Amino acid sequence: MVLTPALLFRTMSTVHVEQLNFKPVAMYFVAAALLFAVMLVWQGFTRRAAVLALAATFSNTVAIGVPLVGLAYGEAGLVTLFTLISVHALVLLTLATVVLELAVAREEAATGTRGGRHMMLTVLGAVRNGIVHPVPLPIIAGLLFAQTGFTLPMVVDRPLQLLGNAFGPLALVLVGVTLTQVRVGAHLRGALGLTLVKNLAFPALVAALSWSLGLSGLPLTVMIVAASLPIGANVFMFSQRYEVAEDLVTASVAVSTGLGLVTISLVMALVNRL
Repeated sequence: MVLTPALLFRTMSTVHVEQLNFKPVAMYFVAAALLFAVMLVWQGFTRRAAVLALAATFSNTVAIGVPLVGLAYGEAGLVTLFTLISVHALVLLTLATVVLELAVAREEAATGTRGGRHMMLTVLGAVRNGIVHPVPLPIIAGLLFAQTGFTLPMVVDRPLQLLGNAFGPLALVLVGVTLTQVRVGAHLRGALGLTLVKNLAFPALVAALSWSLGLSGLPLTVMIVAASLPIGANVFMFSQRYEVAEDLVTASVAVSTGLGLVTISLVMALVNRL
């Protein structure tokens, strides 16, 4: 609510829309949609399958992605990442909501039970929550401010810079604190499988689709690295809400984050060589 909006708004407040490259972002979501569909077909069209499909495609783009990309690729890399972040939750969480509500409706039809919220209201709520949120909202506000041609006065810019610089180290510490509370236990095997799909298969798919269309450069590199990031915490909230695969998702977030030290390094090394 404080550090994240400060960093996002300040970075995007000098970026003009014509400078943004949306093609790599589009390929990211094409790859995500394909992998999501494959997971649904493989696991069956159920609530559990939808939650696991979301886990295989939803990256921790903020707490881990922002400090990592900022360190490795600088402000130019962050602009590309923020372009993705501005619609990341909106697109993927809305897709997951639609699929999950359809799965719930299917289960209710099969068991003869009714109830719950109308799917359209749920989807509209997901869209609203994907925009009115401390991550995409300051990105959109920063972009709108940049189009005015004004610059932030020093009395505003300097505090935003100090707050934004504090985000990276603090976010990584909080990730570590969270991991200390997680118990993997009997779900290690399933968590390892989901981790390999999320941390390695997803970035490989983004790279293959993008390179087949001739895309290259820093924006594509950032998208591939973003796809290799560990599973985001929002997936756990979905598993809780729909009461399915909660222990597996929790274990997968922990394993995905822990192994990310190796898998992200591998992906970054391979991308830099190609």
